[in-house]
Amino acid sequence: MAKRNNGNYDASSIQVLEGLEAVRRRPGMYVGGTDVKALHHLVYEVVDNAIDEALAGACTRIDITIHPDSSVTVQDNGRGIPVGMHPTQKKSALEVVMTTLHAGGKFGGGGYKVSGGLHGVGVSAVNALSEWCEVEVHLDGKIHFQRYERGYPKAPVKVIGKTRADDTGTRVTFKFDPQIFKEDNIDYRFDTLVQRFREYSFVTKGVTLQFVDERSDREMTFYFEGGITSFVRYLNRNRETLHPVVHVEKDIDNIGIEAAIQYTDAYTESVYSFANTINTVDGGTHLTGLRSSLTRVINDYARKNGLLKDADPNFSGDDTREGLTAIVSVKHPDPQFESQTKVKLMNPEVQTYVTQVVGEAFSTFLEENPQAARAIIAKCLTSARARDAARKARDLVIRKSALESLTLPGKLADCSERDATKTELYIVEGDSAGGSAKQGRDRHFQAILPLRGKIMNTERARLDKILSSNEIKALISALGTGIGDNFDVEGLRYGRVIIMTDADVDGSHIRTLLLTFFFRYMPRLIEDGHLYIAQPPLYRIAHKNQVKYAYSEKEKEKIVKEVGEKASLQRYKGLGEMNPAQLWETTMNPENRTLLLVTVEDAAESDRTFDMLMGDAVDPRRKFIQTHARAVRNLDI
Repeated sequence: MAKRNNGNYDASSIQVLEGLEAVRRRPGMYVGGTDVKALHHLVYEVVDNAIDEALAGACTRIDITIHPDSSVTVQDNGRGIPVGMHPTQKKSALEVVMTTLHAGGKFGGGGYKVSGGLHGVGVSAVNALSEWCEVEVHLDGKIHFQRYERGYPKAPVKVIGKTRADDTGTRVTFKFDPQIFKEDNIDYRFDTLVQRFREYSFVTKGVTLQFVDERSDREMTFYFEGGITSFVRYLNRNRETLHPVVHVEKDIDNIGIEAAIQYTDAYTESVYSFANTINTVDGGTHLTGLRSSLTRVINDYARKNGLLKDADPNFSGDDTREGLTAIVSVKHPDPQFESQTKVKLMNPEVQTYVTQVVGEAFSTFLEENPQAARAIIAKCLTSARARDAARKARDLVIRKSALESLTLPGKLADCSERDATKTELYIVEGDSAGGSAKQGRDRHFQAILPLRGKIMNTERARLDKILSSNEIKALISALGTGIGDNFDVEGLRYGRVIIMTDADVDGSHIRTLLLTFFFRYMPRLIEDGHLYIAQPPLYRIAHKNQVKYAYSEKEKEKIVKEVGEKASLQRYKGLGEMNPAQLWETTMNPENRTLLLVTVEDAAESDRTFDMLMGDAVDPRRKFIQTHARAVRNLDI
């Protein structure tokens, strides 16, 4: 039984949070937290409303602007939020939408057939979490205006000007509240927003979306007539494709189903799902329907045409997904999501409809294109054989215990702590740096795994080949998670996995090879926040009896200015140049070090980038190098 607080636990103790106060107290429930990801979510919520107007056929242009003070304006040429008196609330409908949770045109079915902002908390939550917010509605030849501060209106809605009768739309400008988003230097990232707006444009055909960042004078405009077919071509532009994009679009029971499918020579799958234009990063019933229908259709075709013999087992889902690039997008009048952040679609009927629509279209494509069908099935056969070889190799790796891994070329120096939440593994480049790290570490909770040379480029190899690499086998054994089908994050032996390489070209290459491996074969480590990059200093600055370390050119210049020009300057080319005490003090001591957390904000863009940097196609990589060559600093030649 709960204790009473000073004996006064009665009806008066029950607190009711009025209006938007609940959002300010519990932002995690509405926008997923108070970090930089949640900050971007504010923009998405407002843009979602404009996209909903586009889905209703009422909007052809959306303009998003970040101003120098980091306030954001989203303007559309849709119908404009209604401004008339609300029948029950006795105030302008605009004020109701902006200040009341679960208020909007998404519930009764009259305002919107399909929408992304389905809970009606989107724009009111943004208003609640903003220092100030201003809304301008162009409607009936008038410009209506209202300003809010931390969710509260400063005055009733008023008319501030006239406009043309055919000029309609909504303009929302808001400034995030630093009382809520308290992280140091928190701000919007241009590239993160660009990736999201590109997705919006791909899945909302015929809408022009212009994004201007006044902080850095950068802008981008998106318009894709081809929709998700263009998206698949964009993802595959650095890959060898086996056939043209297969596209299908159909309505069943007022639910719009659209899919675009293309197989390539890649070894991994790139499949993304959308519900009412929102990227459902955790998938859901539409993604399950797409995958299962492709597996069934390919098996049926292979059996019917004698490409799978009677004694051969059916292809597994993994076999039919190797090299697959696909987008599935559904437009649903009543989507059910797992949470307000809308990362997983739950409607059971969607799986049935997607399976049916995709199955019919892909089956017809295979029948009409036997050459493409044979190329796809040959790819699945090779994948099945490689997967069998990989299973045997993986079983060998898994059978080795963590202690046996000490005999592997990686030479793991383990720590004494067994609680994985307190331990960390440093993956270190080279034996000399490994020796320094082993001597400088805190043996209680820090383990060291030195790698000899560069690991295999896992972007260009199947799992069976990857598992023949001693360095990668050592890494898998040390981590304890297994790999592929057998991957289990529960087995992870270290709470932090830290990549520590030299601050030179070779070090950057090794870091990229490791990141490619983790992104392709252990993405859960990244998703769950276990993977980090160590930041060794670039310079040691000695002056009289003082020694300071600089981690960037800017920091070096600042320190030199402070201590005077006579300072002795040492540029570190590698970790091996530091003695164990220096390595501990600068890079491994939790009190002083800086670690970069590895995150994946946009899987589709990361997928394309790894493919471009580490894949077989040379031209895209050459273009990338030529484009960014002038931005390079500290190049070792």
